[in-house]
Amino acid sequence: MARRPGYYTARIAAVAALYGGAWAAFVLVGASWWTLAVAAVLAVAFGQVALVAHDIAHRQVFRLRRASETSGRIAGNVGIGMGYGWWQDKHTRHHANPNHDQLDPDIAPDLLVWTQEQAGAARGVSRWIGRSQAFLFFPLLTLEGFNLHVAGARSLANRSLKHRVLEGTLLIGHFAVYLTALFLVLPPGMAFVFLVVHQGLFGVYLGSIFAPNHKGMPILSGDDRPDFLRRQVLTSRNVHGGWFTDIALGGLNYQIEHHLFPSMPSPNLRRAQVIVRRYCEDLAVPYLETGLVTSYRQALRSLHQAGAPLRGAGTAA
Repeated sequence: MARRPGYYTARIAAVAALYGGAWAAFVLVGASWWTLAVAAVLAVAFGQVALVAHDIAHRQVFRLRRASETSGRIAGNVGIGMGYGWWQDKHTRHHANPNHDQLDPDIAPDLLVWTQEQAGAARGVSRWIGRSQAFLFFPLLTLEGFNLHVAGARSLANRSLKHRVLEGTLLIGHFAVYLTALFLVLPPGMAFVFLVVHQGLFGVYLGSIFAPNHKGMPILSGDDRPDFLRRQVLTSRNVHGGWFTDIALGGLNYQIEHHLFPSMPSPNLRRAQVIVRRYCEDLAVPYLETGLVTSYRQALRSLHQAGAPLRGAGTAA
């Protein structure tokens, strides 16, 4: 549980260098279609900034609330245009009740449905999408970056949001600088294409990071409230792999350990895994760890099963 200041100093410096280097490359490449390659690199940089903001929000980096909130808003609001306060509230509720269909905001029905019960209550566009949502999942992730920005902006209308003026000012500042840079360096048409490619790939990367964590795992409902250990372990999935997986997923591939110890620095999760897995074996608590491709396969299979009532309704109609 001890802090890892050396690790986070190096990691934040590396992410900052990637972020700054991508923007420098954007200016140097200028009005060329090669700039779309820069958009892809910048999408990865935005994703890595989001992962750093995640660790900061969990106080893995700084012990004090003030330092965490300040640096979190710099990374989230200023760096990638994510409403830090809105996201932190949403993510806290997710951690308290992962994969609970009434309490976890991450599986609230929207465009996608996560259970057959949600499918039965689906209306409008979600009914049409739900029929083929397993096939549409990755294409729909191209909208996740835009959704992140819109949700953060919409949260500013909520009077219960803490530091609402500050959050709004930082978000507006990000969007103003971002759009000014795009349309100042690139012709309008090329700037628009850059924006779509960058934000689309950013959304795909974000979704690819978070989808393996809980999607396709058991979903709780109603009064289903197992004890803390089972609530966190049974609804989470680990993803094994080497150093590349650890970097690409930001340590969230150790999702079980992260949910049991949210403030544990991410580089320590791999060490905690040995203890947690053995403890789960002793208690006969199922502990799931798969490869990355298998995790996506399980998530997509679950989505396909959840949408089954809508396919039946479509056939009957």
